[in-house]
Amino acid sequence: MAHPKRKISKTRRDKRRTHYKASNSQIATCKITGENHLYHRAHWYEGKLYYRGKVLVDNSELAEE
Repeated sequence: MAHPKRKISKTRRDKRRTHYKASNSQIATCKITGENHLYHRAHWYEGKLYYRGKVLVDNSELAEE
């Protein structure tokens, strides 16, 4: 059986076991599209993948062909 090398403190253990978690995820609004999305996450809008105001993937061109 595996044994921990160091004792886990009661505080650290209790933080993991609690049902109270951090507050709701923060929502950002894209300056280009006006869509709401999670911070530090890319989001799709009208066939394009946006991240930090720039287009990463443009699937709208593929759908037209």
